[in-house]
Amino acid sequence: MESGAVPGWSGDGGQGALAGLRIIEIASIGPGPFCAMMLADHGAEVLRIERPGDPLGAAAPLGGRDVLLRSRRTHVLDLKDPAGVAAVRALAREADGLVEGFRPGVMERLGLGPDLLLADNPRLVYGRMTGWGQTGPMAPRAGHDINYIALAGNLHGYGRADGKPTPPINAVADFGGGGMMMAFGMLAGIMAARRTGRGQVIDCAMVDGAGLLGAMTWSFLAQDAWTDERGVNLLDTGAPFYDSYETADGRHVAIGALEPQFYALLLDRLGVADDPLFARQNDRAAWPAMRARLEALFRSRSRDEWTALFDGCDACFAPVLSLAEAPRDPHSRARDSFVAVDGHIQPAPAPRFSATPARRPVAGQVSQ
Repeated sequence: MESGAVPGWSGDGGQGALAGLRIIEIASIGPGPFCAMMLADHGAEVLRIERPGDPLGAAAPLGGRDVLLRSRRTHVLDLKDPAGVAAVRALAREADGLVEGFRPGVMERLGLGPDLLLADNPRLVYGRMTGWGQTGPMAPRAGHDINYIALAGNLHGYGRADGKPTPPINAVADFGGGGMMMAFGMLAGIMAARRTGRGQVIDCAMVDGAGLLGAMTWSFLAQDAWTDERGVNLLDTGAPFYDSYETADGRHVAIGALEPQFYALLLDRLGVADDPLFARQNDRAAWPAMRARLEALFRSRSRDEWTALFDGCDACFAPVLSLAEAPRDPHSRARDSFVAVDGHIQPAPAPRFSATPARRPVAGQVSQ
């Protein structure tokens, strides 16, 4: 559809737990589209509003190659044109929610701020997805996932004791603490609006969400069960029985045998159940020697040989699979954990609902 044409609701969001919900997505990258994807996966009708000529959006549709744009329509509107603004306002009057990812104040300058849209539709839930939030000294600043997890305290704990902080790609702030947190916020806001008749603004800051994802670590710290250092604790590669190891073929396996019963099974399969060194599971003084023994043991066989040896065992063992390998794993295949959209493999919708299952994802489409 050409820029400036008027989009409308089709009423065909699809099957799923959120069928019937209408969500406007003001195009952005990363966490905003991920939130919208989750809502669309489960049946919400999500209409994405894209800027004319944006190389990351509707100007260059990627079909099934852009997982984050699946299962919804994109409509091109110039939000600097009064006609484009009017079209979004018309959509918002009939919407349950709107998600935007601009810096604070941008939507107000476009004439699409929350005060105006909530006056048009008092039940609207207005989601604002930013890195630093709507308030505070960092609010107007640029940033990325690595910056948000740095300020929230998360990044300090990611990595090994002898190395520098290592970000876990951009999963923690952008997607866990951002997009998924926004999806939760939108649905909570919509539930409240249906109960009270009043919508509201959801201020979803990735720095806040990243911090919240560290709640258990903060709990351990309060209980003196965590040292505020990198790579020396139970879950941060400090413990030799919660780590990954290289195998004979240069691949890796992961073990997480924390509980005594699982640890005992691990030792049994490794053939070291009678070794007095491994009887000292929680003796930190023994951890370096234990790690050295485990490194040598796991390098004695290939990854797939270890996988076969641990098959059917509760030792908390798993092979480390690549992106190419993960969809072919028997467990993933049995659960249909991955789907093909336009011939491109991607994760299937989650979680799973018994009575209102999500439909199979389809490639995002640009309205014509």
